[in-house]
Order: sequence, then C-alpha cells, then structure tokens
Amino acid sequence: MCGILGIVAKTPVNQLLYDGLLVLQHRGQDAAGIVTSDGSTFHMHKANGLVADVFRTRNMRNLLGNMGIAHVRYPTAGDAFSAAEAQPFYVNSPFGIVLAHNGNLTNADQLREDLFRQDLRHINTTSDSEVLLNVLAHELASCTANHQLDAESIFKAVAGVHRRCRGAYAVVAMISGYGLVAFRDPHGIRPLVFGRAETEQGPEYLVASESVALDVLGFKLVRDVAPGEAILIDESGSFFSRQCAEKSSLNPCIFEYVYLARPDSVIDGISVYETRLWMGVSLAEKIRRQLGELDIDVVIPIPDTSRPSALQLANHLGVPYREGFIKNRYIGRTFIMPGQAMRKKSVRQKLNAIGIEFHGKNVLLVDDSIVRGTTSKQIVQMAREAGARKVYFASAAPPVRFPNVYGIDMPTRAELLATGRSDDEIAQEIGADAVIYQDLSALVEAVRESRTSIERFDTSCFDGTYITGDITPEYLAEIEAARGRPKAPGTGLASRQLDLNLNEDD
Repeated sequence: MCGILGIVAKTPVNQLLYDGLLVLQHRGQDAAGIVTSDGSTFHMHKANGLVADVFRTRNMRNLLGNMGIAHVRYPTAGDAFSAAEAQPFYVNSPFGIVLAHNGNLTNADQLREDLFRQDLRHINTTSDSEVLLNVLAHELASCTANHQLDAESIFKAVAGVHRRCRGAYAVVAMISGYGLVAFRDPHGIRPLVFGRAETEQGPEYLVASESVALDVLGFKLVRDVAPGEAILIDESGSFFSRQCAEKSSLNPCIFEYVYLARPDSVIDGISVYETRLWMGVSLAEKIRRQLGELDIDVVIPIPDTSRPSALQLANHLGVPYREGFIKNRYIGRTFIMPGQAMRKKSVRQKLNAIGIEFHGKNVLLVDDSIVRGTTSKQIVQMAREAGARKVYFASAAPPVRFPNVYGIDMPTRAELLATGRSDDEIAQEIGADAVIYQDLSALVEAVRESRTSIERFDTSCFDGTYITGDITPEYLAEIEAARGRPKAPGTGLASRQLDLNLNEDD
C-alpha cells in the first residue's frame, strides 16, 4: 500500500503536499517524494524515510509552483532498500511526465518486456510504477498528433493503459505544460477520491488516497474517482472527466476497512470507523452464538486499529472494556524488522502491559487481523506474564490464508499462520486458550452496512478469489519464490526475506 496526492491550486502547493503526506504517513513509511510544477519546470525531492525526515526547509524552498503530486511508499514490488525506487517517477518523452502510483500491476513482467522489445522504452528500476509510467508515456505518444496535447488524447491514452495493464492501480500524474491527470483501475481495488476548494482566484482541486487528506487540507469531498475513470485538471483549473475503461465494476479492497485506512476516512461512500464498529457487533454475536461458555472478564484491544471493534464487542457482550497495553509511539513499525529476534525485541519496546488489567482475569484480546502470528504470540505471552488467568484472542477479520497481489505485501502461504491450521491449532500456536475469527460473510455485511449498493469486494487474502481473473497458481508460486531468491548483483530484485506482517501491531 502507498499514499498518493495531487493538487492544482492558485498558490504554491509545497506546504499543502507536505501536510497531506503527513496525514497519509500510515500508508507508507519507507520513502516519500514530492514533485511540483511552475508551468515550465518540474521540481522534485524524494528519499527513503519518513516524511518529516525526508523534507527539510531547503528542500521545501526548491519545490516551486502551484501544481504538484506526492507519494509515501510502502514497497510491495521492486527493491525496498533502493532510494531510486522512491516515487514519483519521471520520463521526458514524449512529454515531461511524473507519476505516483498506489497498487500493484500483476502483469508487470510482461509489460516490461513489451516496453523494451516493442515500444523501445528503457526501464531503470524494478518498480512496477515505473512500468506503468512508461506505458502511459507510450500511449500518450501514440494518441497525440503533431505533439499537440489535449484532453481527448489524454483520455485515449488512459484507455490504452487500461487495455494493457492488469492488477490494481490508483494513479496521479502531471504532464508538463498541461495539467494533472488521475485515474483508477477498472476494478476500483485501491481507493482514490477528489475534492474542491473555492478561493477568490478560482477553484482548487485535490486528489488523494483517502478523504482524511481533504478534510485536513480544507477541501470539500466531491466524490470517489470511479473505477476506470480518469479526471483531468489543466493548469488553469478547468476540470474534465471521462470513463476510459471498456468494462468497469467497483470491487474495493476490504482490507482498507479492516486495517489500512485511517478510521476518519470515507472510502467509496463507506465510513471506515463505522465499519469497524459493525465488525465488533458481528464478532460479539458470533462469540455469543458459538462460544457462550467463555467466561470473559474484560475486553482489551491491541492498539490502535482494533479499538472501535473491541469497544463495540465489549458493549454488546456486556463485558468491561479496558486499555491494557500502552503503545510507545516513537518505535518504528515492527513488520519491517529483518529477523525474528529483532522483531521480538521490537514488540517488547513498542507495547507494555498494564498489569492491573490482567491480573487474575480471563481476558479477551481483540486485534484487527492475524497474519503471521509472531506478534500475536508475544502479546499473549505478555498478557500471561501480567497475570491473566486465561487469554482468548479475537480477530476482527477472517483467517488470512492467501497472498494479496494488489498492493499489500503479505507473507507466503507457508508463512501465513492460518494456512493448514484449524482455529484450535492456531490457538495452540500463539499460546491462547481460544481463538475467534470473524466470518467472511459477516465482514462483508459489516462493510456494506452503510452502502449496500456495492455488490463485491476484493477479499482475495481471505478466500483466494482474485477478481482480476488473471492470477494463476503458477503466478503465486513465482512471487512466493521471489521472496526467498537471492538478489542478483546490480539488479533491484525484491528478494530480502523480511519478517513481514501486514498489521503494525500484530
């Protein structure tokens, strides 16, 4: 997952883009980048690290112009260590174009070969985002007569991208001398919204991964970018939009609501916070229906994402809700720690138990999901060391049994805790007295509670159904093999064997 922004304004946008990236920092903490345009020149700064560490005053002063795009990176493809793969990316032919991307192209290898052999375009990194940029550039060249760029040719170029690219992609791009274009894949897997602000000089527009960026920056949410749609804002502030995909349907990633998105965001008309409340309700109903014999004294969330679900679960069970873990917010995300020993140490540094809430009690711990289970095991152990008599563990999401190929870096099937294990075996593995998972049908209904018109979500990591229809067992085997493949000298193959876990607290 990554976070993207695009702004067309009447005044300098560097501070707006910086503030917007801070709001979207949860979507990517490995790298950050901003590109602005003053009409004739692109101004870029990007590097590995958090937003506050990447940008200094001297960098901000050089980001000139009233239009710009920005990106925070959480790598799911390419070389996670390489600063060269920080976004946005740039090409100068046939026009100067910069692009930032959230998602993952599932046919990136084939596209890379086509670009080299047929389109005669050179790719400098292993990032699928650079592949996407070059596909867009090639399509623009094919659709533009006499280098006269207009809205019609841009929309035709995006239609060409949709015909060639597979997978999930939400994109913002700037075309030198023209304006900003943003588009979403025909399945609508990754989120993208846009808003408008009225000023004395005229309207300003902001495109972002989540609506919370619009709220913080003072823009009013207009709507989500539709699947397969492209929106175009030229340098004067004129707005255009068009459906560019031959076929489209809305299938948002359900994990956005479980964990990825901020709770104060609204995605595809659905409140993230409200869905997490409903997840707690349905989980409570399952416990009451199937595990009524559990003697639960207290419900304790694993900070932070699971708090709404845990609170609502406790309310519906009539059991006290307590904060049992204190989180150190000055420790980095545990799921990027390269090794089990370091990961264990990091968890202990990040969370500390409040002994009085555990001593002599039967405790129900609630987390948003369980992926690898390494951290879950440590947290259960911490609860027992704090004096808990029994420890039950509830997941607001169903068992994660399949890789996500649409922009979320998950472990291989062999590394996923739920693969090949029953609930009892999972409980034994993490040291809990019982494990309770959300049912997938209940999760879907919880998310649909506030917008029933969405017929289908991407639930591939739970049920192995990949909505793009192009994911084969051979493809999954290849991406899993690549996780353990040694990195070839001079290449950017993403091959480090990280102790990855999707949940920052699990």
